Amino acid sequence: MLTIDVDGHSLTIEQVVAVAKAHPGEVVLRLTPEAVMAVERASRAVEQIVEESQVVYGITTGFGAFKNKVIPPEQIRQLQRNIIRSHSAGTGPALPIPVVRAMMLARANALASGHSGIRLPTLRLLLDMIERGVHPVIPRQGSLGASGDLAQLAHMTLIMIGEGFANVGDETLPGDVALARAGLAPVELSAKEGLALTNGTAYMAALGCLAVDEAENCAFVATVAGALSLEALQGTVAAFDARIHAVRPHPRQQSTAERLRQLLDGSEFIRTDLRADPQDAYTLRCIPQVHGACADAVAYARWVVEIELNSVTDNPIIFFEEDGSPTAISGGNFHGEPLAIAFDYLSLAMTELGNISERRLNRLIDPARNGNLLPAFLTDHGGLNSGFMLTQYTAAALASENKALCHPASADTIPTSADVEDHVSNGPIAGRQARRVLRNLEQMLGIELMAAAQAVDFRRRNLGEHARLGRGTAVAYSQIRYEIPFLAEDAILAPYMAAAADLVASGRLRAAVQDILKSSSEI
Repeated sequence: MLTIDVDGHSLTIEQVVAVAKAHPGEVVLRLTPEAVMAVERASRAVEQIVEESQVVYGITTGFGAFKNKVIPPEQIRQLQRNIIRSHSAGTGPALPIPVVRAMMLARANALASGHSGIRLPTLRLLLDMIERGVHPVIPRQGSLGASGDLAQLAHMTLIMIGEGFANVGDETLPGDVALARAGLAPVELSAKEGLALTNGTAYMAALGCLAVDEAENCAFVATVAGALSLEALQGTVAAFDARIHAVRPHPRQQSTAERLRQLLDGSEFIRTDLRADPQDAYTLRCIPQVHGACADAVAYARWVVEIELNSVTDNPIIFFEEDGSPTAISGGNFHGEPLAIAFDYLSLAMTELGNISERRLNRLIDPARNGNLLPAFLTDHGGLNSGFMLTQYTAAALASENKALCHPASADTIPTSADVEDHVSNGPIAGRQARRVLRNLEQMLGIELMAAAQAVDFRRRNLGEHARLGRGTAVAYSQIRYEIPFLAEDAILAPYMAAAADLVASGRLRAAVQDILKSSSEI
């Protein structure tokens, strides 16, 4: 059982990913006592603003371009229902359930900070829905990432008022029926609650948590794949000497070089006599520089997303003066620019990891590129057999697709709401593009690993069956061979490629290699 204390300040990417992947009944989400006090204080402040007939955006006025329209007290609750209904304007296929769960938790955590004015029962309902597996059906398109993720969060909130549709188990049910199935009941939204639930960056934050987790996995596996390809190509580890990287001390360049040394430690496949051939092609020699720079982008994305997870991102935000009196200040914390730029940077970096992987693959299958070390297309009886020829076609197609996907979404903007909201971030588009790039990259890394293992088996014909791979690459090779055999003749490649991609995406290969590197370092 996973138990998480929700307080608005300490949620981690790892916790969000764990909740996203969990099943109903596997998670307990507890509001801390401090969060309960903060939420109740802010909700009382909203009640005071309404009772005193203060003119405060979104509490006693309309939204967006209707910011100057004052709403009578007797219509405040209708105003909150209306924002949920009118803003449920998303389109496109429904979001996967892990994204929905991550989004719900991110929004609940932001509200738990006690600056949004939501009531405790309303917040508790959102947490209960996560725990019991009531998953709103949310279209993935329609958010500009500017006034928060309005459309997606409105579709989420529809269920909380007994409308819309939600997935419960294998069924898609009307909102009120879905809640009842889980032993829950709808709420009637009070002042500020509709705005608080919809006016935030939770969709972007959810995409970011999942993308960071996936990118960290891909970045690790990419270096493993590069190391195994280097062995298959009889490369040298000379370029990974710590002294080289100490004089250009980018931290993740240095750590990548160190990881390569660990992965390749003890290998009998590498080239040690450098007199005839002192250096390798860039795709091997420059792995620390390229992979390290890509890891920088992943680290930056993690930094941004971790801040965002524990931020207040709706509007207006409620604060308290020294005498305890509440004040609501309008600002722009809902704007997704920090996330949008981080996602675009991440897409570019993951595209680069795919580009260099595809070029290593090409070197494995082309004798003109590997000095006739390996048979053409990694197959005996070339001509009769095409071998791994088409794997490179697929990798090249995915590389080209990623080059289109990494066009920065944050570079575009279209004004909305009668030019009141005249600059948008397009952060959700950037986040979705980043995850599409990652899906392609997982396929490409799987192909490289599969080809490198095939090449290693050809190398063993000359080196001997018991020739040792590196400490880390030996584990990777074993993982590949557990799933995918040596292909002595042409076979249907797609199932093997899918198995290799799953080995990457599932994290199994990363975990196995990390375990052996960790255990070796502790000896």
